[in-house]
Amino acid sequence: MHKPFLVDGYKFDLRLYVMLAGVNPLRIYLYKEGLARFATVLYESPQPSNLANLFMHLTNYAINKESENFISNTNEDDDDSGSKRSFTSILRRIT
Repeated sequence: MHKPFLVDGYKFDLRLYVMLAGVNPLRIYLYKEGLARFATVLYESPQPSNLANLFMHLTNYAINKESENFISNTNEDDDDSGSKRSFTSILRRIT
């Protein structure tokens, strides 16, 4: 992606939970909450010098939890900080 949408300068992805209840008629339920998983290094456009930096370009939890920059959020009332955030916290920022 040429110019990804960033939050606080970090790449992120969304994990949403969906239940497919039927196909004819189509019935889909989207759970109201989800997760936003963040990279742990500020994003820079891909260049040969930073392509190997997985902490910058990937948002996978299994990778980023090993980063020295990973921030665990231990306060359930503060869903707008850390390397994993709530979906609703992202919605509040972009609307």
